[in-house]
Amino acid sequence: MSAKITLDQWQALIAVVDEGGYANAAEALDKSQSAISYAVQKIETELGIRAFALEGRKAKLTETGQMLYRQAKILVEEAERIESTAIQLSQGWEPLVRVTADALFPQHCMLTALDAFARQSPLTRIEYTETVLSGTDEALLRKEADVVVNARIPPGFVGEPLMRVRFLAVAAADHPLNQMDSLTHEDLRQHRQIVIRDSGTRRIDAGWLGAEQRWTVSHSSTRNAAIRRGLGFAWMPESDIGTSLETGELKVLPLAEGFERFVDLHLIYADGQYAGQAARYLGEQIRLAVAQPCPGVTVS
Repeated sequence: MSAKITLDQWQALIAVVDEGGYANAAEALDKSQSAISYAVQKIETELGIRAFALEGRKAKLTETGQMLYRQAKILVEEAERIESTAIQLSQGWEPLVRVTADALFPQHCMLTALDAFARQSPLTRIEYTETVLSGTDEALLRKEADVVVNARIPPGFVGEPLMRVRFLAVAAADHPLNQMDSLTHEDLRQHRQIVIRDSGTRRIDAGWLGAEQRWTVSHSSTRNAAIRRGLGFAWMPESDIGTSLETGELKVLPLAEGFERFVDLHLIYADGQYAGQAARYLGEQIRLAVAQPCPGVTVS
């Protein structure tokens, strides 16, 4: 069934409401007042309803008119989004962007970037994957990502410095390691280290792994919860530690040396200089999000 009412006619009804009358609506839409009046009458005639009722010398929306106004706003806004997206696609804007980031990358930075991207192109689909260690490399090599945030730049790719992440060796405040005055790595060997499993097939180990006891978990949230429960120690990114040092929930281990470490993250486009406009735009939003002050992050 074809639509009886055109977008122009719905726009006329919306303008009458938003602009406060037929004359103002005509001026806003650069049309004659009679054209606006005809458009509203056409809606009422074709649909067999009354959109406006006279109260004194002013026309006010009926209950039916209020419903039509709300739905018409959604319809017109959606049509505008479709047109905008079509224009972007005609200019080389991809309909799908796949972004993969090492789990070290602060979540709030990525969500800020994705929010900005969505406001620019709400109909472009996003696939976001968080990986650990070699899992990010593999996403590039298998062509499963368009934009990547990674600590390593695999051979054949070019990366741009993005940010530096600071790690601190921490444990719960009441953990036995925090009851000692000065620690060596030999002391750490007697206690449980909690690490995150490599999400790639290579199963790379990263960080000091000299502890006789070790728990390997698949997600940083599990590691963080285990550390806070006093189940072990770990080198954690400052962005994961949050305010736990200030509240006394966690303490930095009193290591004589090696209590802090740094990892540099890079922004990589899978297609390099041939990256699409959408991928480039998302990459720029990631850069802007990182530039905002946040704990544990140093912009490269």
